[in-house]
Amino acid sequence: MKKNQYHSYQHGELPKGCQYCVKGEKLVLFVTGICPRKCHFCPVSDEKYQKDVQFANERKMLEATSVEELMKEAEMMQAKGAGITGGDPLARLDRTCSYIQRLKEKFGKSFHIHLYTSLNLITMDTLQKLYDSGLDEIRFHLDLDDKKFWDRLSLTKKMSWDVGVEVPLVVGKEKELKEMIDFISGKDDHILKADFLNLNELELADNEHYTQEGKAKNETSYAIEGSEGLGLRLLDYVEKNAYKLNAHLCTAKLKDGVQLAERIKRESVMMRRKFDQVDEEGMLIRGALYLPELMPGFNYREKLKLLPATEKEEILKKLQVFYERIKKKFKLGDDEISLDSEKCRILLSRRLCKKKAGYFSEMGLKPAAVIEYPTADQLEIEVEFWE
Repeated sequence: MKKNQYHSYQHGELPKGCQYCVKGEKLVLFVTGICPRKCHFCPVSDEKYQKDVQFANERKMLEATSVEELMKEAEMMQAKGAGITGGDPLARLDRTCSYIQRLKEKFGKSFHIHLYTSLNLITMDTLQKLYDSGLDEIRFHLDLDDKKFWDRLSLTKKMSWDVGVEVPLVVGKEKELKEMIDFISGKDDHILKADFLNLNELELADNEHYTQEGKAKNETSYAIEGSEGLGLRLLDYVEKNAYKLNAHLCTAKLKDGVQLAERIKRESVMMRRKFDQVDEEGMLIRGALYLPELMPGFNYREKLKLLPATEKEEILKKLQVFYERIKKKFKLGDDEISLDSEKCRILLSRRLCKKKAGYFSEMGLKPAAVIEYPTADQLEIEVEFWE
């Protein structure tokens, strides 16, 4: 089976939700880290795992302002849909349904929303609430080691939405995965229980609860050796059995090299300021002025995170003085310089920052060229300091 243009493999059509994702058009809405299951291969970070936290892409949302932050992030990336995940979104069902309704109200019925969940919390009541809220597509993660909830999958076909099964390709579980394919394809009862199957290439995760054995398939990838090959054998199994099931092997390269990359490019269009340059991957290239006591280096992001509110306020007051002085000195407009209150720094063009590096250093600031993601967390890829 040949790779498609997205570096993945498919038997039949791509699911509707995936068609948006591969173009980077879907916002990732993490509703909660709470989950009734504790999978040993769960990739969710320690910051989120079994914690009731919410994120829209990389933007952490507060309960009181979550709707506003969600809408802002969707507008920033000009999203055409959202993928709702967790944890298990059904662990906070009312919150999940509310977000679906608000997104549909704001962006219209064509705004495509899909959701990932297990079968553990499924009832006709929960399904009806999700369907009534406007959910377009629902994807289930079946437990390969315990089939007690598998029959609940048949409940989902009572609604006119797209139903899928999405599971990671755990090396050593080929027999169980084939049994799952037989089940959802209706081998015994001739009833197709899902419209599509997504098989995800499993990746290594850096968190405390990840205990899945395996090693990376090469030095440049987190994908586990043998996972992709297992997926190809399963696609071949679907094809040879002539199952009427659309199946897709979603590779690690698709997730990082296509889906994330395309979303980053979309976000850069809206996030860039007049003074920013944008490279071909969508990264922002800008000049930045830091205070010596709070500049990129060892534990920088942790320092920002733990910075007491009073101390942050004092730092911003100090930066405000520098900001006004620089703005006046170089006759800069509001769109040519910015005080970044999130990361406690002054932003301006890379060109001006480099040209006047000596002047900024004499002021007591640390001038630098920064390459970073155009996302809410503004993760630095590269920082080069000048004197």
